[in-house]
Order: sequence, then C-alpha cells, then structure tokens
Amino acid sequence: MRPAFDLKPLVTTVFLPSAIFGIGQGAGAPVLALLARELGAPLPVAGLIVALVAFGAVLGDLPAGSIVARLGERRAIIGGSVLCAVGIGVSIAAWTPVVLAVGALLTGFANAVWGLARQSYLAEAVPIEARARAMAMFATMWRLGNFLGPFIGAGAIHLMGVRGGLVVQVTGVVLAGILMARAPETPRSSSSTGPVAAVGLGTILSRHRALLCTLGTGSLLMGAARASREAVLPLWATHIGLDAVTVSIVFGIGGAVDLLFSYPAGILMDRYGRRVVAVPSLVIIAVAFLMLPFADDVVSLTVVAVVLGIGNGLGNGVIMTLGADTAPPDTRAEFLAAWRLTHDSGMFVGPFLVGAVAAVSLAAGAVTIGGLALAGAACMFRFVPRYSPWPRRTLQPVPSAATTEPAPDPGVDLVDTVTNRSR
Repeated sequence: MRPAFDLKPLVTTVFLPSAIFGIGQGAGAPVLALLARELGAPLPVAGLIVALVAFGAVLGDLPAGSIVARLGERRAIIGGSVLCAVGIGVSIAAWTPVVLAVGALLTGFANAVWGLARQSYLAEAVPIEARARAMAMFATMWRLGNFLGPFIGAGAIHLMGVRGGLVVQVTGVVLAGILMARAPETPRSSSSTGPVAAVGLGTILSRHRALLCTLGTGSLLMGAARASREAVLPLWATHIGLDAVTVSIVFGIGGAVDLLFSYPAGILMDRYGRRVVAVPSLVIIAVAFLMLPFADDVVSLTVVAVVLGIGNGLGNGVIMTLGADTAPPDTRAEFLAAWRLTHDSGMFVGPFLVGAVAAVSLAAGAVTIGGLALAGAACMFRFVPRYSPWPRRTLQPVPSAATTEPAPDPGVDLVDTVTNRSR
C-alpha cells in the first residue's frame, strides 16, 4: 500500500501563494466599482467595468488550455502573474473610466491563465488519492486571503484613497508569482521530451458538448451569482450612502463567514457528493440577493453580506472538483479550460446584467441575479448525479477519445475515485 501523500512541500509553493493572491483579490474586489464612480462613471457603467474582469477571464480561457499545455503549469503561472500585475498597474494609474476598463480586462485575462495553471498543477502534482485534500486546502487558503484582504485594503484605502485597495492587490500578485515560481515542474512537464501538441478548444468543446451544455450550464449560473456580489454590494452601499472604508469592512465580515464554511463544504462533498453543497449554496445566494433591496443601512447590508458568505462558502471547491472529476488525463489542461469557460462566462454575465438592469433599477438587478441563482440551483439538482454511500460507485473520467458523451444521469450515484481509494 502506497504511503499517504505529504502535502507539506506544497505549503510555500502552492498554499501560501494562494492565500497571498487571495489577499490581493479581497482588497481589490470591493474598490473597482468605487474607483469607477470616483472617475465619473454612472452606476450602469461602473457595473460594466466590474464585469470586464470576468469578460477578460472568458477571453483568457480561450487560449489558456493551449498555453498551459505548451509552456507547462509553472511557466504559465509566472507569465500570468506578470500580465496580472500590468493590468492592475493600469487600473491604479487610470485617469478615465476607459483606462480603468482596459486594466480590468487585462487583469481578468491574466487571472484565467493563472487560475487554470494552478488548478492543472495540483491535478498533475498530487496523486489522485490526495487530490480532494489538496483542492480543499488550496481553496480554503485562497478564501483565508480573501477574508483578510478587505481589512488590509481598508487600511490602505484610509492612507491612500480608493486606489490603495489596488496597491494591495498588485503587491499580492507579485509575491504570489514569486513564490509559485519556486514550485518544481510536474511529472508530466519534466518527462516531456518535445513540444506538446495541444488540442484546440473547439475540439474539446465538440468532444464534451453534452457535459458542457448540461452540467456546464449550472456552472455558468453559479459563476454569475458569485461574481455579481462584487458589483452589487459596493454599488448598493454607495446607493445608501456608505463610504469606501465601511464597504471594505462589510466585505471582510462576509468573507469571514465564507471562510468558516469553506473547509466543511469539502468534507460534505467527499461524504455525500457534489449536489449536497451545490444546490443549497445557490439557494442561499439567491435569498441574499432577494433580501438586498430591503437593506437600507450598514447593519442590514452586513446581514446580506453574511448570508452571501454562507452561500458562497458552502459552494467552496464544487466547480473545481466537478472539473477534476471529469477531466481526461491526456488533455487535462485543455478540458479544464473549456470547463472554466462555463464558470467564467457566468462571472461575466452576472455583473454585466447588474450593470444593464441598473440603468432602470439597481434593486431590479439584484432580484434578477437572485432569479438566476435559483435557476442554477435547479440545474445543479437536475444534472449533478445523486450520491448515496451504499453501494459506492465510481465516477469514471470522461473518455478523451470520445466524440460525444451522454448527459450525466441524475439517477447514478456519485463518488469520485479519491473517496473509493481512501475508504
């Protein structure tokens, strides 16, 4: 019997950088819409600028699979870190909403490459029997950073103004990139003797279209619900007269609750399957958005942020786990790029809808996102396979050579190979 895989070597090269990167994102997320407003953008335009981060991620997903397959995970992470630092630098220096929009787009593009490379790195570097623990720890460390980020950002905002949050973000990106650059190559990368023949995204989309059109729709709607909070909460806060420091603290409180639910979500998934967290997560997020129009002071807005934190934390790692469950080993990076495209498309659509509907009413935008979250919950309930511990059945990886595949059967019991090997 093979000894248990030790996660300690990944602490300084994967988990700690994830926390530092999360600090940066937590500090920068609540201030982008506020900076847009400071530069003179109306509410709908501010929402659209926030959406450009997600749109940049969608654009980045298109070539990310080929980039990671050709360069390897470590070099792709380094390149993504450099580009992300440039994008945030442009946002810090922005003197008009247009320049800020360019910086947001570059940042989102870089985040897509960085995010795919880090997910693929863990899937390659960690043996399958320890993958769930590694993914859960990685996501929890990111959420820890995302929790601390708004509080650190609030201090920077107090000293430097709204752009201080972005200064914290770029610092986090640079430090995370330096630490992850020290990570050893994965077994696949180090054993490669020549250029990797990457499979095109179009081929992957065609090969796995049934899965991506069914379960992928649930992933898209979850992405829309998650990303919209970064646009809706700051804009609603300014609508009711709160300042930037208060908004950052409210984000931090919500992030603390998010963190508390993150690791338990992973335990629930291992024991009872993916559906048991995916569906309640989206229902709770929907309730929070439907509550938002009734929040008229800092206390009630904090309550909404806490409910959003519960919903978002409960869904911790479910999209990454479903992607790892179904990724074929020989085209892992390319498949994960297509899978991430579904979620990142939702992360663009959500804030975009908020910005568009906010032209009529910001409250209507919140209610719209709440409706999308409920639709996502229904989709996840339908397409995430059912799980029961007895008898245990193994979810087989998607065949890489298949040209078509059936939609996931909601009547099939689900437990990934990690659970079967570890119990």
